[in-house]
Amino acid sequence: MKFNGIYTPAVTPYTNEGKIDEIVFRQVIEYLLDANVHGIIIGGSTGEYFTQSLEERYLLGRLAKEVIGNKIPLLMGTGGTRTDEAIAQAKMAKEIKADGILVGTPPYALPTQAENASHALAIDKAADLPIMLYNYPGRMGVKMEKEFFDIVLKNSKNFQSIKESAGDTADLHQLAIKYPELQLSCGWDDQALEFFAWGATSWVCAGSNFLPKEHIALYEACVIEKDFDKGRKIMTAMMPLMDFLENAGKFVQTIKYGISLEGLAVGSTRAPLHDLSEAQQLDFKSIVDEVKKGVAAAL
Repeated sequence: MKFNGIYTPAVTPYTNEGKIDEIVFRQVIEYLLDANVHGIIIGGSTGEYFTQSLEERYLLGRLAKEVIGNKIPLLMGTGGTRTDEAIAQAKMAKEIKADGILVGTPPYALPTQAENASHALAIDKAADLPIMLYNYPGRMGVKMEKEFFDIVLKNSKNFQSIKESAGDTADLHQLAIKYPELQLSCGWDDQALEFFAWGATSWVCAGSNFLPKEHIALYEACVIEKDFDKGRKIMTAMMPLMDFLENAGKFVQTIKYGISLEGLAVGSTRAPLHDLSEAQQLDFKSIVDEVKKGVAAAL
């Protein structure tokens, strides 16, 4: 499978009572399709999988597949602290005919590299689908390293891509040099330009939930047109967005508020997360307006 373009980790809309809003969720997926994103991910951290039951995650995957059909790739997350929980999600992905799965390190467990590889291979065996690895030690507690990659790549051809979210460009360099068989996907937004320069073919970016045009523009400038001067101009315009997302301490809440600015009533986040304050909302709305103007001027 070729992992190319902008992959949007879709949010989960909730009603005022805290239940999944199926109608608005369909609207979110339709909005992303209309915006021409290249792939959609369900069940990631942006989708608040960590607050959901397995039944809810299955519902979201099934609804997304119904709307998407075969128009663009659908990936399903397999996050969980237990391997059997992740395996259950892998089986769900296979059942709904997802195009691939997202496989990360189980959080809190702090597995060794060999244990983490066994975890990933067990998920792979349950789904037998193309895999995008998700390396995010900031959330998971353990970084995928050489021993892990050597084991999983030796034992399965399904490990085809990696969303690299360690935040260290040295890790990006080593992946590009030592594991060229893994398609690089940007998972650290303010390094998107660097990822594309090192051969990344996709970008998993939560901001594309509400600024899809702008994220697609950067991808096309760097990957399709190979115009990094243009890419730098677009990235310069987008940096205030990246800074807010990384520094406000309310990542998912900010993404959901951004979507609400596009007219989609996705509701609040589930506890323990709290919404943006009014002051944060005003600051962020101003940033979004400036990003739109800045990217338009760079095109």
